[in-house]
Amino acid sequence: MTDIIKTDAVIVGAGPVGLFAVFELGLLDIKAHLIDILPKAGGQCAELYPEKPIYDIPGFPMVTGQGLVDNLMKQIEPFSPTFHYGEMVEALESIGSSEAPMFRVRTDAGTVFETKTIIIAAGGGSFQPKKPPVPGIEAFENKSVFYAVRKMESFRGKRVLIVGGGDSALDWTLNLHPIAERITLMHRRDDFRAAPHSVNAMRELVAAGKMDLLLGQMTGLKGDDGELSAVTVKGNDGGVFDLACDRVMPFFGLTMKLGPIAEWGLNLNENLVPVDTEKFETNVPGIFAIGDINTYPGKLKLILSGFHEAALAAQKVNRYVYPDKKVVFQYTTSSTSLQKKLGVA
Repeated sequence: MTDIIKTDAVIVGAGPVGLFAVFELGLLDIKAHLIDILPKAGGQCAELYPEKPIYDIPGFPMVTGQGLVDNLMKQIEPFSPTFHYGEMVEALESIGSSEAPMFRVRTDAGTVFETKTIIIAAGGGSFQPKKPPVPGIEAFENKSVFYAVRKMESFRGKRVLIVGGGDSALDWTLNLHPIAERITLMHRRDDFRAAPHSVNAMRELVAAGKMDLLLGQMTGLKGDDGELSAVTVKGNDGGVFDLACDRVMPFFGLTMKLGPIAEWGLNLNENLVPVDTEKFETNVPGIFAIGDINTYPGKLKLILSGFHEAALAAQKVNRYVYPDKKVVFQYTTSSTSLQKKLGVA
């Protein structure tokens, strides 16, 4: 018989917001177990853009995706969270009441939890890149066609074609430009959905002859053994030609799938979980949703917004875990007991 892990909180998702939830729970003496389908912590920050600079994290003029994850992991060390990597929640059963929630959670690896609360911090659910409809692209994937940048050095001295018109396409155009032999950005139209300053910076490089901008679509790939030699392009003028290149990065967005979360009895709105803005609880008492997975009026899909949501959710979790304990909010800068938990007093 499988041993049941009894805990006060299970966090589904070990991205930045899930990691910060560990910190906020830890300040309240609540231990957490985290479940993530990926083999490591960090979510999209670690999986899709570990070396991409992030500029809107308070206190960090600039931090990379992996740098943010590393700092969060260091921040939660005093609370000794337990991670269950490579697992996905397969089943959820309510075995408590609305006043005293209790859930039995089982993963696809056979791990079973009994927990008083669940915090869903699963980003957009399980995510996978949208692939361009180009015949035979699978043979080139992870060799010369990439949907994410894990090591910038692998693009040094290469002829790189980036396809797309959003923030990811423009960001990597600018970030890889200094190390690539030549960068070409291709989009279906001369209109971009990226931040204006990124678009302006790209146009300045094009005007200076330091990179190329093509309007058209990728229709074919040429090369041997997964290594590209050229991409067939159909231009907006109807002309077809081959563009010599070594690496292609299509940024067509992500396909989000909630997976088993969609079957948990939660109210859903366009594959997002509605919550209140007092405690970020779902319609099921004891289940919370923070980060990109939730929705509410005025929602901004920013990491810093998720940090705020984690802090407020933790306060309500505390009431479920310690119903008879009076909650006295304390600042970490002035509370000796909190400083001891963090190992700084």
